[in-house]
Amino acid sequence: MSYRDEEITRLYKVRKTVMEMLKDRGYMVTDDEINMTKQQFVEKYGEDVRRQDLFMHKAKQDNSSDQIFVFFLAPEPRKLDVGVSPIKNCFEKMSSDRVMRAIFVAPHGFTPSAKKSLTDIPRFTLESFRDAELLCNVMQHDLVPEHRVLTDEEKSALLQKYGVKETQLPRMLMIDPIARYFGLKRGQVVKIIRPSENAIKYITYRYVS
Repeated sequence: MSYRDEEITRLYKVRKTVMEMLKDRGYMVTDDEINMTKQQFVEKYGEDVRRQDLFMHKAKQDNSSDQIFVFFLAPEPRKLDVGVSPIKNCFEKMSSDRVMRAIFVAPHGFTPSAKKSLTDIPRFTLESFRDAELLCNVMQHDLVPEHRVLTDEEKSALLQKYGVKETQLPRMLMIDPIARYFGLKRGQVVKIIRPSENAIKYITYRYVS
């Protein structure tokens, strides 16, 4: 396999995982977008596909005003990590389009100053991933049980039912791969459903901290 074909395969897999991730978060993503074959990917983006061509703009299924951008960034020539300049360009687009949430995907990583820039603007909700983190969908691993994020109403009902505070629930760190996949915030609660040998589902909950 040539270097270029490896690059196409990598971008194809990363794009597919991002599509699956957005759908699992409740954004409007079609089955055709998720099930695109590698050949269809090449036909759409070309054999010389550029990372910026994979840009995505999606809205929530139940709230079209809740929107997100996904930026596929590339480092400057002869650089390994993405720097501040392309991120600033993304901020400008987010501000002009009034989209307050974004995911940044870099081939390898971000420079220290770029990482800092992703935390310096509190009005934006920003996430970052490396390609390697998105080559496979963590939720499709055989050992990962079903996860479902509770709504605020479901969380309140759960706490009232068991007479506990949210901080008394078992914890899930925000850096956990599952928490990052769903874009969870501190204070949210996740329902985890595991199958058991007697066919009765085993349910637990995790508080994101």
